This record gives sequence, C-alpha cells and structure tokens, in this order.
Amino acid sequence: MSRIDILADRSGPLTRAAVLTDGRLTDLYIDHAGRPSLLGAVFLGRVERIVTGLDAAFVDLGTGKSGLLIAADARGPKGRVERIGTLLRTGQPVLVQVKADAVGAKGPTLTMDVTLPGRFLVHAPLARGVAVSKRLGTGPARAELIRRLESVLVGEGWIARAGAATATPDQLTAEADSLRLAWRAIADSVQGPAPTLLRAGPDAPTRALVEHGAAAPAITVQGKELLRTLVRWCEGMAPDLAGRIAPYDGTPGLFEMRDLDSRIAGLVGTRVDLSGGGSLVIERTEALTVVDVNAGERGNALDVNLEAAEEIARQLRLRNVGGIIVVDFVNMKGRSEPERVLNALAHAVADDPSQTQVYGMSKLGLVEMTRARRGTALADLLSLSDDL
Repeated sequence: MSRIDILADRSGPLTRAAVLTDGRLTDLYIDHAGRPSLLGAVFLGRVERIVTGLDAAFVDLGTGKSGLLIAADARGPKGRVERIGTLLRTGQPVLVQVKADAVGAKGPTLTMDVTLPGRFLVHAPLARGVAVSKRLGTGPARAELIRRLESVLVGEGWIARAGAATATPDQLTAEADSLRLAWRAIADSVQGPAPTLLRAGPDAPTRALVEHGAAAPAITVQGKELLRTLVRWCEGMAPDLAGRIAPYDGTPGLFEMRDLDSRIAGLVGTRVDLSGGGSLVIERTEALTVVDVNAGERGNALDVNLEAAEEIARQLRLRNVGGIIVVDFVNMKGRSEPERVLNALAHAVADDPSQTQVYGMSKLGLVEMTRARRGTALADLLSLSDDL
C-alpha cells in the first residue's frame, strides 16, 4: 500500500501544501497572497446587470471583479432551469458560490447551487437526497452504502465522496453536523447587506487535508501560525487528523529539505523527461494546452505512450491545467494500441479531484480532453512571485 505524506508551509507570499506518494510529488496546492483564491467562497452578491445574449448575469461580489452567473447555474422555482431574465433582476441580492477562479480579464464563475465539502461528504443544502461518487462503483456494495448513509444523513442533500466507504458512522455523523452548522451560519446571514463574503473558501493546506488527509499518516507543517490554523480546522472538522499533525522548525526549510522547491520550479518548464527515454512538451496557449509526446531513442511507441499517459495525468494536476487539452501521442499501429493508451489515460485521470474527461482520438491521431478549471494555474501563481 502506498504511503501518503502531506507537507505544508508558508514561503513569502505563497501558502503551499504538497502531497507525496511514496516520496513522489503527486499533488500540489498553492495560494498566493497577491492573488487570493476565491474557489469555494460563498457570497451574498448583488446582480449588476443581466446580459440576455449570454443568458447570464454579472454579480458584484465586493471584490473589485464581478462574477459571471449563467442560467444553467442559477436556481429557479423547484430547481428548474429558466432564462436568466426570468430568475433575476438588476439590484437583487443573490446567494452565490465561486466554482472557478478568475482567469485573465474574466471574473470568477459562479453558481447558486451552494455545496460545502468535507473529507467524506459534500453537503448540498439546497438539494435533497443522497448521491454517491462514481468512484465507488456500482452494484450491491454501492446500494448498501447508500442505505447506510441514508440512515445517518436525514434531510437536505448530500454527496458521498469516495472516502465515505471506509468512514465510521461516528465520523460521518460528526462531519455532517459540522457542515450543517456551517450552512446555518450562511443562511443566518443572507438578510444582511450585499455584497458581502459569507464564508471563505478553503486555503491550500486545508484543500490538501480534505482531499488526502484520511490516507496520510503524517502531516508535517512549518510555521507556528499555519500550524495553529490547521490544528483548529482539524479540531472542528476532522478530529482524527489532529494527532497526525507535527511541527517542523528545522534547517533547511521543509520543502527545501525534501527537494520540493526545485521540483516545483521545474513544473514551469515546457519539457518533462520520461524515465524510459521519451519526453513530453507541454505548451499553454490562451485557448488550450497542447501536450506533445516524443519517443526519443526508445523506439517502442506503445511503451512510450503508456508511460506518457500516466505522467500527463500527474502533470495536469501539479500544474493545475484547466480547459481544453490536446495530446499528440507517438504514432501507433493498428486499433488495439491506441485503445490501450486511451484506457490508460482515462484510468490515470480517474482520481483527479478536478473533473477530467477523455473524449477519444481524432482522425489526425490527437487525443482530446477537458479538465475543469478550479484555481489559478501554477505557472501564473509562480510568475506573480517572480514579479515581486
């Protein structure tokens, strides 16, 4: 079984959390003080204007950059999707959550379907019933899990994450109670002035604990303030993790000691060498990201592509690449080899916290993918630090 380690620190304007799987960097969470993430934040916003051509509304969040709320993410009576002009009016206060951070000149993307994530559960207070993550498979085991959850989660809406399958009833109940309290605090504030922030989104280390904390026997934190923050969060949301948090105050710094600083800096480059002799070239453009797979001197296209598929999934997560992605694999023979590579790629992205879809291979041999945008791309965050 793989060993998971979580390391967290503050370095200048950056608050960072790294997830290591058997010593290999597999996930990276970074916030920049100069460009704070709003992902997951809940606002009582005010509708600035309705744009009928986009079937969307611009919502003032009080942050200096308006958010975009499209009709599909607005809530009509009984949850029906209607034209935005029939749902909202200019000047109206509206409860919204940021589902994607601002990109370039575009403001954040909003939704009225507020959800509050925990390690095992996601609370959807405006919905009803219990849904189960697709990662938990199908069949009798899934049905039994739903029955077990329904006995614990009464009322409102819930989504069971993959970790719910191994959580104890006490853990599920405690997390559900904490999430209900968080929603109650939001609901009690909706009569206040707009625009205003009602609940901040989780910071980088907290996101790491939510996604990977249950599997991590060791959580090492550098910095007294950050340590206190994470301990407080664990005491309220994940008491079983509090005892796993250990401080680090040695020299060199935590990330430098684990050789993470150099590895993170390397993620800004375009070239990624593969252990078998091939390489990837990753180029970001405004419209999409292109990944070119080179065979090098190895010569076996299938072996290179299979290794590349796993590394591509890892690089997309570490670099926080979102949007349209096109992959040009090394040319293969027949039909079976491309199918094996597509299956390997789909399997490699299956556990990505950001929804990632592999659409298949075009007639030109290009694989088309999409990955949901969440926070700011790593290259953009690091370039901010370079400018300071």
